[in-house]
Amino acid sequence: MLYSTRRQFLGQSAFAFSAHPEVSPIDYHVHLNAKFSLEDAAAISKERGVKFGIAEHAGTKENRYANIITNDAELQKWIDRLDPFPVYKGIQAEWLDWMPCFSKGAVAKLDYVLSDAMTIPDKNGQRTRMWARTFDPGDATEFMEHYVKWNVQVIETEPLDIFAHPTWLPPPLDKDYDTLWTPERMKPIIDALKRTGTACEIDSAYNIPHMPFLQMAKAAKLKFSFGSNSGSGPVRAMDFCIETALKLGLRKQDMFMPAPRQRKPVLRRKY
Repeated sequence: MLYSTRRQFLGQSAFAFSAHPEVSPIDYHVHLNAKFSLEDAAAISKERGVKFGIAEHAGTKENRYANIITNDAELQKWIDRLDPFPVYKGIQAEWLDWMPCFSKGAVAKLDYVLSDAMTIPDKNGQRTRMWARTFDPGDATEFMEHYVKWNVQVIETEPLDIFAHPTWLPPPLDKDYDTLWTPERMKPIIDALKRTGTACEIDSAYNIPHMPFLQMAKAAKLKFSFGSNSGSGPVRAMDFCIETALKLGLRKQDMFMPAPRQRKPVLRRKY
């Protein structure tokens, strides 16, 4: 079938995917902000036919997020805030030291925990935000060696449900994405996701991962999730996620769904 416009194609694709008897579109990577409330999220979710997972940043105050959740009481307040709405309840965990901030039982009340590798230790071990304009990755080969190991460390250290922004690169290196992400560099990350049972996010904010990584991930029988990573504005569309899922031929058994409370990674994994 031919489509006269890209919008028509995406509209038909979104319908085909959302109407598929085996798979329902869920965006697990939605953040609230001053211009995007829970009420807004509920309305857009209903309008688009996409269920949302709402996540707040969580961890120590060293991570410098205005609304970061740092203890059990604040986490329970977050859960109570989301509870009246038809959304999944999540946190975006920050750095490797967030776990001692919370009891395991408190975290297990959430539907999911996600994290990424976009904050990386510098040569002195200090947390560094790679998306900052001032970030300099230095030599690309040396950076990638360090970065792959950091990705694996994040995945294996933290009891995560979802690994967000897989294969993301800082702006100075993004133009060389397809050259830098060789199969040899992708494999350790996919292996770590497989060992830990962590889902791989398909990210419509950066349109990543590219197909070679996703094909390797599917061959490894990983679970996948969708994420738009809404930040300072309204929630983004999931066109990339939908197109990618259709190209990969994803089905219900390939998609992440929150585990029962007693099977949450925070309870079943050692850390």
